[in-house]
Amino acid sequence: MQMNDAAALLLAGLAGCALGGFFFGSLWWTVRQTLTLSSGRSALWHLGSLLLRMGVALIGFYAIGAGRWERLAACLAGFVMARMVVMWMAREWADRRAPTVKEAGHAPQP
Repeated sequence: MQMNDAAALLLAGLAGCALGGFFFGSLWWTVRQTLTLSSGRSALWHLGSLLLRMGVALIGFYAIGAGRWERLAACLAGFVMARMVVMWMAREWADRRAPTVKEAGHAPQP
């Protein structure tokens, strides 16, 4: 493996992180936005978001891979890492936003 190959794989992994960040970050944003919508257009939002996210991801993988399976594998690894990061961030955000619920006490004993 030459230095150029290693640099290309590193760049493909970073590009995969960017693609994954866009894909899963947009999904998270869409879900949060549609939870606040009072109209019945949330399905349209999700469908439009899906088409946009899938289109960007597929074009990105196609361009980054350039017919080389090693680049595609590095891009996929970065994509999966971005998924884990966005899931961690969403969980942290939800934990901070969750209201603290006071546990109900038992009825007094007679």
